[in-house]
Amino acid sequence: DQARFDRLRFVEIKHGRVAMLAFLGNIITRAGVYLPGNIDYAGHSFSSFGNGWAAIDGPNAIPQDGVSQILLFVGLLEASVMIDVPDTGNEFVGDFRNGYIDFGWDTFDEETKLSKRAIELNNGRAAMMGILGLMVHEQLGGELPIVGQM
Repeated sequence: DQARFDRLRFVEIKHGRVAMLAFLGNIITRAGVYLPGNIDYAGHSFSSFGNGWAAIDGPNAIPQDGVSQILLFVGLLEASVMIDVPDTGNEFVGDFRNGYIDFGWDTFDEETKLSKRAIELNNGRAAMMGILGLMVHEQLGGELPIVGQM
């Protein structure tokens, strides 16, 4: 039925968006690009922590308190920001503008909007496969052409 399809599409779009950010973050940090400055008051720099799974579990992993803060922040976003608010003018499933942010979306014609939504959906699907592949190869070890030593 339509309600079930809309729910599955909503989840697919949200997972795709997260996967796009995860894939890009993984590639960027493995390329040696980090935020400047320190991550805590003890003077640890962002580059002093591992990449990928090593940031969670390893000799130079983020402390448990830091991981907990990240999870709490993601939970806050999930519960209060990344939601479809009814009756706020959302045009489609996964439209998180909620009558607030536009960024010029309303200036596009319907054909362009449909094309951009399809592009986002396909890029999200590719990113989900990409981040899954990076995670598997990281656990297997070895070297990848662009990413390098895992």
